[in-house]
Amino acid sequence: MTAKKMIGKIHLWLGLASGLLVFVVATTGCILAFEREIKSVLRPFQYVEPVAGGKVLPPSRLIAGAGRAVPGKPARAVIYGSPGQSAVVPYYGVAPDYYYQVYLNPYTGKVLQVVDEEKDFFHFILHGHYYLWLPERIGQVVVSYGTLVFTLLLISGLVLWWPKKWNRSQRDKSFRVKWKAQWRRVNYDLHNVPGFYALIISLLLALTGMLFGIQWFSGAVYWATTGGKTLPEYRQPYSDTTAVSRYTDPVDRVWQRLMVGKPETAGIYVSSPELRSESIFAYVNYKPGTYYQADYYYFDQHSLRRIHTGGPYDGKYADAGFGDRLRRMNYDLHIGAVLGLPGKILAFCASLVCASLPVTGFLIWWGRRKKTKAARPKTPGSRKKAVTAP
Repeated sequence: MTAKKMIGKIHLWLGLASGLLVFVVATTGCILAFEREIKSVLRPFQYVEPVAGGKVLPPSRLIAGAGRAVPGKPARAVIYGSPGQSAVVPYYGVAPDYYYQVYLNPYTGKVLQVVDEEKDFFHFILHGHYYLWLPERIGQVVVSYGTLVFTLLLISGLVLWWPKKWNRSQRDKSFRVKWKAQWRRVNYDLHNVPGFYALIISLLLALTGMLFGIQWFSGAVYWATTGGKTLPEYRQPYSDTTAVSRYTDPVDRVWQRLMVGKPETAGIYVSSPELRSESIFAYVNYKPGTYYQADYYYFDQHSLRRIHTGGPYDGKYADAGFGDRLRRMNYDLHIGAVLGLPGKILAFCASLVCASLPVTGFLIWWGRRKKTKAARPKTPGSRKKAVTAP
């Protein structure tokens, strides 16, 4: 058996084993590509009339207003968007699971809408994309290593696609779909040709997806892109519970610090600690709609002392090295948001091609299987029975 035939066998059986997983993950990825844009239409309460020179309310005022709409649950943070966007106060917990987002007018504190995100369509799709609607600990492993298998399929698919000779006939077969041929040939071309054109984006989607769920791969990429640094385990730092609290409004104080010198279009996130041991996590997002171009901070809630954690999600974006910046970009690379709307369109098209590959691949295998059975010669005994039958 030649090396190419062996790769073909591996490609076939890995494809059959992971086909359904790839189809679900890629299809849900298509839907999630434009989640933000679709929600901007379906949720008009995300926007308010901007007030010229108007000052937005501090976090404590917005948390108090949101608390009356969601009584008995602790607010987790306050999220300020660009001018003209609503402020959001999220509430979430486990056992029992709940996830609410309260939208408020940041200038007046008026509650605009309370959304139960657990019942949201995109929340359901997101769970399918991340966990295949399985329990999180199981689903994340299945999806992550299924994505690794898909990466191997993309690489082996390139080897199988590669023309033996780069003459005109071979180039036409490799780069064009022969629409006027029989359906089996069209299906074969639809598996090979779009798969090749979408290869680079598909690999990017797969590799960035693996960083979310495969720790050894995530650590190896961080080590390679930072010049040998070890990726620190994420742990939210603690506040000093032995210290006497100097401030009655620490979240507001942190927010006021971040507001100083902040560009008008930048957004702010400030967490609201529930326990005395929790630190205040905050960031300034200079490019709302993405997540990578942000400055991340932790503060002791009693002294407002800055706490340094190290790793990619600490400090200013401008001060981060290449590897840390790349890690911050991972989510935005995964959904194409780094390039704005054109990037999301590319991610959508590549995901659509990825979703089609298990379907066209299965049809190729099924067609060859039936063809092999039809061409299989009959045994001598069966011929004799056919001749002597009355």
